[in-house]
Amino acid sequence: MKVTTFSDRHLAARHAAMQIAAAAMQSVDERDAFTVAFSGGSTPAPMLAALADLDLPWERTHVFQVDERIAPDGHPDRNLELLREHLTGSIPDWTTRVHPMPVGEDDPSAAAVRYADELRQVCGDPPVLDLVHLGLGHDGHTASLVPGDPVLDDDTDVAATGSYEGRRRLTLTVPLLRRTRVQLWLVAGADKAEAVRRLLRDDAQLPASRVVRDDALLILDDEAAAQIKPDTPANRGGRP
Repeated sequence: MKVTTFSDRHLAARHAAMQIAAAAMQSVDERDAFTVAFSGGSTPAPMLAALADLDLPWERTHVFQVDERIAPDGHPDRNLELLREHLTGSIPDWTTRVHPMPVGEDDPSAAAVRYADELRQVCGDPPVLDLVHLGLGHDGHTASLVPGDPVLDDDTDVAATGSYEGRRRLTLTVPLLRRTRVQLWLVAGADKAEAVRRLLRDDAQLPASRVVRDDALLILDDEAAAQIKPDTPANRGGRP
């Protein structure tokens, strides 16, 4: 992994946004399109805000979700609300460029199949995203791949999870997340420091260890990097 640390989460988020913008331009140059999937949570908010200020080829971009809570449309628990808040003004033709997970359907497993079909239509068969943005939970989960959930061993591209923190979810699975062309992780906060340390030790008990690739970009703030050993290969990020 290429590990880069920043003094605070806002600098880390800005750097992540710039990495996404660079990947978008490269993908459009090479394939005339850019496909990206964003994770939810609180950490991505400043990254998405920074993306809205950058010049991205949104008209050639398709935005997918890494995971989504099963909740009514417009509910604050929905990860989609974060995308709406920060990117609605940037993405033209929202209804064709943004692909929400269909968590409003009665059958979550059927909804997972439908979303996998949508990914194949846009990203090929099997679907290969140009970039996936991932986070890291204090318990070592990423996407909605949590400790002990059977979806960790699911070999489809999208799956319905069990209940986690009060809600079932749809999530992209290990095979698809590992196939992506660029894997970008943004992790911030002192509560993530132990999970970061374990991830860099390739701790097999962490769901995130099942997903992370050797060429992943791992962007941290100082709090999340607090338990990294001095000999861990890392770059010190400055102001982007």
